[in-house]
Amino acid sequence: MKSNWKLLALMLLSSVITLAAYNLLGFNNRDVIFNESTPAPASTNRLVSLPGGPTAVPGDFSTAAEAVTPTVVHIRTTMTRTVRQQQIPDIFREFFGDEFGGGGNQRQPRRQQGQASGSGVIISKDGYIVTNNHVVQDADEVEVIMTDKRSFKAKVIGTDPLTDLAVIKVDANNLPFITLGDSDGLKLGEWVLAVGYPLDLESTVTAGIVSAKGRRIGILDQNINRNEEKPDSPVESFIQTDAAINPGNSGGALVNLRGELVGINSAIASQTGYYSGYGFAVPVSLVKKVSADLLKYGNVQRGYIGILPQELNSTLAKEKGTKVGRGIYVNEVVGKGAAEAAGLKKGDVIVKMEGQALDSDAQMREIIGRRRPGDIVTVTVNRDGTERDFKVELRNRNGGRDVIKKSEVTAAATSLNSLGANFEALSSQEAKQLGVSGGVRVSKITDGKLADTDVEEGFIIVKANTKSVKSTKDLQDIIAAVKEGEGLMLIGMYPNSSRMYYYAVPM
Repeated sequence: MKSNWKLLALMLLSSVITLAAYNLLGFNNRDVIFNESTPAPASTNRLVSLPGGPTAVPGDFSTAAEAVTPTVVHIRTTMTRTVRQQQIPDIFREFFGDEFGGGGNQRQPRRQQGQASGSGVIISKDGYIVTNNHVVQDADEVEVIMTDKRSFKAKVIGTDPLTDLAVIKVDANNLPFITLGDSDGLKLGEWVLAVGYPLDLESTVTAGIVSAKGRRIGILDQNINRNEEKPDSPVESFIQTDAAINPGNSGGALVNLRGELVGINSAIASQTGYYSGYGFAVPVSLVKKVSADLLKYGNVQRGYIGILPQELNSTLAKEKGTKVGRGIYVNEVVGKGAAEAAGLKKGDVIVKMEGQALDSDAQMREIIGRRRPGDIVTVTVNRDGTERDFKVELRNRNGGRDVIKKSEVTAAATSLNSLGANFEALSSQEAKQLGVSGGVRVSKITDGKLADTDVEEGFIIVKANTKSVKSTKDLQDIIAAVKEGEGLMLIGMYPNSSRMYYYAVPM
């Protein structure tokens, strides 16, 4: 079953690439397919659910639809991307000369403007709106259009790729806003409505049921920052629904029949790029916490339990000799982390967290994802057949309990990210085969300084500004030392060539 979900996720990814190409060429204005109820702190009480929401007769969708539709907005974004022209193969230059293709082997990157479209949900009367990260990611301009046709320019307040959520703000007052519900209370088979702007249409409402909860499909893995030595894991615990969701619904509302927000629609599983029966929404329990963090701190405050987990099944239970067949197996306890301090050990099986029976890694990540460093989580462990409760005080990514400022999180990656590429260090075996002591491979070029050079994907950096590069941290440190107005010289090779290449990158 897991392999099937991975296949579906890949289908979504291929659709992303296709739609992105259409957007950049101006053929399409559609949104890309992406593909605890912990109360908000006092300073962000705009996110707390309001009592006395609308009521409806079972099976009557009109009351909820009427209440919700004005709170869901259309989001249009404009972004500029670098388009790298294809290199002219040598065989064509032999026959047609360097004039073929306008300059032979030289590829001049071009900047093109594209548009995308999505949805958002108003969460406060003073103009705060929740949407998907992928709706506003890399946008130069964000426009919000209300159901009454009013249009506003929006500012991006904060984004979180690991949950695919973002908060934006328009300069307006007395806006209609949605009531936040309780996704934990959702039942399988319960009716829900999806409200958004699919396929660049006007506001649209569709109905379906909750098909599954705590679903992980692997679609957010592409958002992991591969430039970090130990990247964070995405938090995927989607609500699955058969309410029709299409491109453009991203960032829109999934609501119950009381008109309460229970999820933010984020993804579809499809081989065609359009709805084929499966839609996925971020549960509102996670939306509340992430939105509150973005508003108060500017970034998400993540708590870490300090283990390497593995989802238990009958095969693994037999292999490890556990006394239970369900739960989260502790493969390793990270040194000086929260779990070690609480007394957890390798070989323990976490069977409950905060009193909830654990069936999946996705469920555990969602529970932890709702909390912050310093919060205490009750963890029930089966150790050698006996259950024990542990009080685990979550830590931040640095092992402490304090709030991590946005500047601290972004400072280390800013310079490296400006290159617009993903990097991965060579293994010792790869380095030996290439005859180098180490290096960093350019695994993917997205949009940044490297896109404006002749560097190709697969290029292996062995030196930068004459200093050896053996890890992404080495490269980051070298870039951080580059002064304003200076450049970066990358020296390296390609896997199938012994020749050394030199690339000058203006910084």
